[in-house]
Amino acid sequence: MVAVVDLFGLALLVIAAWRDVATRTIPNWISLLLLALGAVRFLQDPSALVQSAGAALLLFLLLLVFYSRGFIGGGDVKLMTALAVGLSPLDSYRFVVATAIAGGILAVAYVMTSFRLPEQPMTKRTSLLGRVAAIESWRIRKRGPLPYGVAIAAGGAFVLLHSGSF
Repeated sequence: MVAVVDLFGLALLVIAAWRDVATRTIPNWISLLLLALGAVRFLQDPSALVQSAGAALLLFLLLLVFYSRGFIGGGDVKLMTALAVGLSPLDSYRFVVATAIAGGILAVAYVMTSFRLPEQPMTKRTSLLGRVAAIESWRIRKRGPLPYGVAIAAGGAFVLLHSGSF
């Protein structure tokens, strides 16, 4: 059974993914709430909190290297680190692997989509989804950055739903 805390965490990941697609930014409040959820989870077991925070710190340092090379955005680093605080070290590893796989699938989808997009000017769309789709189509044609928050949300959702640790 999925706990209320898990559902709240999943909802935050969905919001982060949507915002990353729509604006290529992940709001700080999402990362802060995920960090707070993770810390609250381990309040009963301080040693587990220390282990989780240590694993999150190692992940942060690794992601900082990727960020400094321009491979990943700052919002992605914050989101992954904040989520890792609520996971055991093993689940943090699973989270990174699941996120990497989801990122690969996302990259392949973007490459495949770029070959199929018609060269049409962006027209005024009435729905929010239509406008986001048109902008995303433009970004794909221009070889813009991937919304890696989608991959992070998918990896996080996989771990939260399959480990029950959050």
